[in-house]
Amino acid sequence: MFNPPAKAVEMAANSGEYKANLPWNQLLVRGIMGGAYIAMGAGLCTVCSTGVASLAPGLAKLVGGAVFPVGLILIIMTGMELVTGDMMLLPLAILKRKASFSQLLKVWFWVYIGNLIGSLIYALIMAYGPLKSFKNGEWIVNSFGQTAIGIAEAKVLPYISGGALGWLSCLVKGIGCNWLVNLAVMGSFAASTVIGKFFMIWFPIMTFVASGFEHCVANMYFIPAGMLLGANVTIVDWWLWNEIPATIGNIIGAVIFVAMVYWYAYGREI
Repeated sequence: MFNPPAKAVEMAANSGEYKANLPWNQLLVRGIMGGAYIAMGAGLCTVCSTGVASLAPGLAKLVGGAVFPVGLILIIMTGMELVTGDMMLLPLAILKRKASFSQLLKVWFWVYIGNLIGSLIYALIMAYGPLKSFKNGEWIVNSFGQTAIGIAEAKVLPYISGGALGWLSCLVKGIGCNWLVNLAVMGSFAASTVIGKFFMIWFPIMTFVASGFEHCVANMYFIPAGMLLGANVTIVDWWLWNEIPATIGNIIGAVIFVAMVYWYAYGREI
């Protein structure tokens, strides 16, 4: 059993309307949890992919992609907030005349801040927990931590070396990412059972991670976690060369390729 596209779009717009009317403190708290849940998937991705790249780089991406979706599954199933999903739901609600632009800005702002806080909290837990070990009474970065450092540097340094084209590359990867993320969100409305929602979320999220796209909230964990362990990345580098272009790309991917397309195709049928 599943909901036809027109009904799924109407349900997504109703969800956007609901979020638009939430007070800021609810958005913040739910955003903190949402950021932490994405970070849980990102941390699991880091641990599970450690050592696999030496066997086959593509296999490492597949393994990481296979476990990362736990974050969005937790968010959707438990009712928390993720700004990259709201980048589609709020514009869709506006197109359906169920929300205003000022409400969109409110939701995006507070959920973004909440996602950042939750991601940083979990990055601290991982950086001083599973990603380090005791040896001779001292903290040392273990193999999982070395993977975290490598991920953080790989998400920033190549873009810096590419200059303007590197910045554009990150933005384009952000578009591809949130196109897939919001197909997962839309798919969760199309599915009418728990197992159906699970698979509709899992496959698109696995695809974006394995493809190497950029997700602004996941990077709120990946990059700070590596920085805490010694990655050669500064706060300015993180935001200028990844977080900002990835966020812009995520907005484009969500608004143009999902919200506007599905509103045009099905949004006026109900």
